[in-house]
Amino acid sequence: MRALYLIVFTCFITLHITAQDNRSSDELFQEARKAAFDRKDYTEAIRLCRIALSKSPDYSDIRVFLGRVYTWSDKTDSARREFQYILQNQPSYEDVYVAAADLEYWNDQPEKALELLNKGLENHPRSEDLLLRKAKVLASVKQLPEAAKTANMLLDINPGNAAARAVLSSIRDQVRKNKIDLSYDYTYFDKRFDQPWHMLSFSYARQTAIGTVLGRINYARKFGEGGVQGELEAYPRISNTFYSYVGLGYSGNDIFPRYRAGFSLYANLPRSFEAELGFRYLYFSSSTWVYTASVGKYLSNFWFNLRTYLTPGEDNLSKSFNFTTRYYTAGADDFITLGIGTGISPDDQRNNINYKINNSLMSYKLNLAWQRTFAKQNIIGINGTWYYEEYRPDTYGNQLNIGISLMRRF
Repeated sequence: MRALYLIVFTCFITLHITAQDNRSSDELFQEARKAAFDRKDYTEAIRLCRIALSKSPDYSDIRVFLGRVYTWSDKTDSARREFQYILQNQPSYEDVYVAAADLEYWNDQPEKALELLNKGLENHPRSEDLLLRKAKVLASVKQLPEAAKTANMLLDINPGNAAARAVLSSIRDQVRKNKIDLSYDYTYFDKRFDQPWHMLSFSYARQTAIGTVLGRINYARKFGEGGVQGELEAYPRISNTFYSYVGLGYSGNDIFPRYRAGFSLYANLPRSFEAELGFRYLYFSSSTWVYTASVGKYLSNFWFNLRTYLTPGEDNLSKSFNFTTRYYTAGADDFITLGIGTGISPDDQRNNINYKINNSLMSYKLNLAWQRTFAKQNIIGINGTWYYEEYRPDTYGNQLNIGISLMRRF
């Protein structure tokens, strides 16, 4: 009897509170979101959601959000109860499969997560959210071929999905840890030099526990002289947010810097932004320090990047700016790139000898590149760059570079 009184009393209080609250379900929903996101007050968010649902019990957006707040509060049974209500009453509602799968995946239940995702995909076969989560869950249980297939399905729908490219890249690194790259560059001058430049490069990269490690040998012929340079680069992962670049190089020939070094710290930021800060060091007959910063953004099928190189001198600060736009046509290795810029780059092995000659003169450049995967494991790339360079004060000339590369993953 006491239990019955308690139930009646609880219902009375709930109805009383609801009657006293004149806010609409939408208004309560917005306040609940502010409580959860702005103030991290999950208790208040839950209270507001419960009042809203007492007014609109079939408002699925609110019920899914309530389930998510329960998930974030480690109240998994309560979260499952809310999700199950929608699964029974609105089985075609897409977001509930996303939220319920997240709950199971985060609580080490990948089989249950896959079951929910597959059921959701029966109703929404082109859902990017469901396909992305399925690829991640499959990769986590080492079903790598199926995970790669799912990620590629997503990229067929939206080639610019950065998260899908990251998943596919991670899968590829686990399956094919090695990559070789052979490239050739030809550089023509209309005025500055009588002879063209040639450069041949071969690199081998391996995915390791700390990240990608790469070795490269460059052979170039410039000014009628041949030279060889060796390079070692690594991309250590620090966390899910940060990774880095470390590079070292050496050459005993004057057409390359005798020593080359570099470091950059990258950050993956919210809303598909990324940022970088770093430095480059070149030594020909004296030391040159170059500082670099960049910001990038993934937007649909596009990647945009703005970069600067700053080189302090005795009397001035040399500045280089580059803006790059990349359009992904399929997977992470398939794209078209357009770039424009001013000044010279220490990362451009074809042209960084200009730091030895004179890095304070002006130059402009336009770059176009294309890259495509073929026969699954192979990649071909073609690029062209036009430079309009000031090689003596107030004297300009044209420089044209054409390059081709062949890569293979195994």
